[in-house]
This record gives sequence, structure tokens and C-alpha cells, in this order.
Amino acid sequence: MTSTLFASIAATGFAVAFLHAALPTHWLPFVLVGRGQNWSAGKTLGVTALAGIGHVAFTIVLGLLVVTAGLVALPTLGEWFHWIVGGLLVALGLFYLFRHHQHRKSAQPRKYVSDRAAMAGLFVLLALSPCEAFLPVYLAGVKHGWGAFALLSLILLLATAAGMLIFTGLSLAGANRLKLEALEKYEQAILGGALILLGLAVMVFEA
Repeated sequence: MTSTLFASIAATGFAVAFLHAALPTHWLPFVLVGRGQNWSAGKTLGVTALAGIGHVAFTIVLGLLVVTAGLVALPTLGEWFHWIVGGLLVALGLFYLFRHHQHRKSAQPRKYVSDRAAMAGLFVLLALSPCEAFLPVYLAGVKHGWGAFALLSLILLLATAAGMLIFTGLSLAGANRLKLEALEKYEQAILGGALILLGLAVMVFEA
């Protein structure tokens, strides 16, 4: 049952990271700035990938802190650990559901005087705004050890890169009317539901 549960954690992690990366705030600024700077499609995708790596790296650092704290607490909390983790996941899920009505506005393109300034600005835009929704996934995987942390980090990287590059590429190719308004509007509700289900699974199957 442990392997089945971890597969669920990994699948939830991929869905969370891909959904987060598919939001216009994670690819539209690159398309707009790239056009403003007259970048080629390859250069725009390259800058997108570089910023995505920074975004993932910062999230992994925070995940490292979460997992370290969890492993330190695990021996002390013993049999209560999975109940605490599951409860936290459910609580976070309810929090996301509570604020799902908030609509995130897409970032507007900035004016830059040089390519270097444009690249730096886009990198900072994402690198300093981690995928906070993925941190509970790290928490759910604490009992599975550092191997699970490494695998979840790889999943985070792949899902984030896929989301950002796919939608950036589609927009550059002319798919300017991507219907992502509903996705952006209900992101919080989708994440909330996923975290609640994951929390319940942790409490039931790790008992």
C-alpha cells in the first residue's frame, strides 16, 4: 500500500506543478517581452526554460527545509505523524478552497532597455516566487525518505518545464486564444480538492 500511496503523491505532485506552470503568469510575460525585444522563438523558449529552472530550484530549497523538519519530527511524533501530515494537507486544501474566488491577474510586460535587463527581470519574476502549492506534496512524501524527495523534485522540474514551454511555444506558434481563463479562475479550487484527497489518503493508508 505504501508504493500505491507514493504513486498517488507523485501523480498529485505532477498535476499540481503542471497546473501551476500552465497559468498565464508563468509563460505570458515571456511571450510578450520576447516580442517586445524581437527575440526569436528559440531565444524566448530558452529564457523561459532558464527562469523555470530558477523557479524550480527555489521551490526545491524550500522543499528541502520542509522534508528536513519532517524527518526531525518523525521519530518524536511516531504514530501520530501521518495524522498530523494528513490533517495539515486537508487544512491547506480547505484554505485553497476558501480563497478560490480570488482571480489572479496575468503579469503585464515590462519595458526593458536591453536583452540582459529583460532576461534578468523575467528570471527574478519567477525565481523568487516558488511553487508554494508543491510544498505540501513534499510534506506528504516525508515518510518515504530522501529518495522520494529526489523523485518528487524531478517530477516538479519535468511538470514545470512541460507547462511553461508547451504554453509559451503554443502562443509563439500563433495559438493566441488559449482558453485558460477557467483554469486560472478555478486553480485554487482544483488545488484545494487535490490536497484534501491527498491528506485523506495519507491518514487512511499510512495508518
